[in-house]
Amino acid sequence: MAAQAALVRARDGARLVLHPEGAWTLAATLAPLPPLLDELFDAELRQVRFDCSALAAWDSRLVVFAREVAQRCAARGVAFDADGLPDGVVRLIALADGAAGRRDGAGHLAERGFLRELGEQAIAFLRSAGELIEFTGAATVALVNMLRGRARFRYRDMFRVMQDVGAEALPIVSLISVLVGLILAYIGALQLSQFGASEYVANLVAIAMAREMAAMMTGIIMAGRTGAAFAAQLGTMTANEEIDALRTAAIPPIEFLVLPRIVALVLMLPLLAVYANLMGIFGGALVGLTYLDIDPLQYVTQTREAVTLTDFGTGLFKAAVYGVIVAVSGCLRGMQCGRSAAAVGEATTSAVVTGIVFIVVASATLTIVYQVLGL
Repeated sequence: MAAQAALVRARDGARLVLHPEGAWTLAATLAPLPPLLDELFDAELRQVRFDCSALAAWDSRLVVFAREVAQRCAARGVAFDADGLPDGVVRLIALADGAAGRRDGAGHLAERGFLRELGEQAIAFLRSAGELIEFTGAATVALVNMLRGRARFRYRDMFRVMQDVGAEALPIVSLISVLVGLILAYIGALQLSQFGASEYVANLVAIAMAREMAAMMTGIIMAGRTGAAFAAQLGTMTANEEIDALRTAAIPPIEFLVLPRIVALVLMLPLLAVYANLMGIFGGALVGLTYLDIDPLQYVTQTREAVTLTDFGTGLFKAAVYGVIVAVSGCLRGMQCGRSAAAVGEATTSAVVTGIVFIVVASATLTIVYQVLGL
């Protein structure tokens, strides 16, 4: 037999007291409540409270009813007194209201306007730019301290990083540079052969590699290889609170961790660019000697006549700038990393994207400057 439940109402002028009696459970028999609620809430009602002294048992049925009463009170400006309800019912109502509030908040965020989103993105950009300037300034101060012999870092750490970003990067730099030289030579051959000037493919490949492609491709390779590694290393140290431990020991993390990486990459990336020049010219020579039947001596002569020290110098300066960009991007994102594994992955991705974007921007800027200066 189903349990019985009842709702006794006691009205005293503008005050209403509800007395749930019996077992207010889903299995209980109870008259429909919505019509009853419509009847209770009239224009004279000012306060509603519960008295559960005769309540034998309850489950979600009482919670739903009490929450419905509370919501109707709020909608009509009627005071609702929950002191007479069981503590468990009050907590469940508060939990349900909190979940509804979070859903409403999520919907509100989803409906944000374009101007608000644009403003937040602008604020985030300005904040990121300020952090980049601050980090670059701190790294510059650390570099000055190193030149004065006052920086606190270990030279063997810098030499280890130089080996990692230099000698160990030669295979991937060789492969990419040879392929870039091949591509440039094939593209040039398709056009120059129409005018009977196939031998000038050597000029095209040598100038393109020396002034731009060797430094840029090396910078992009190092952004994906070394910049990501820097961000992952420093990000893991941040997550494990190792950087906080350095600060506690009065050891500046910028000098001890960041400075060796920046110096190593700035020194090694121009050398890698020189090697990439040679590999790119070699890749172009493969096309010239096999596909275009250019005499080897003629190809070498054309290359020597086409490229000047100014071409190599401008390319090496770009490589040094790219080294600064890659090192600063990787170290900055690593130092900004949160304290979780997911944050380390985000920092690594951000370091690669930041490095590549700034490399392209720096390349365009320096190209314009060289054009203005007549270099």
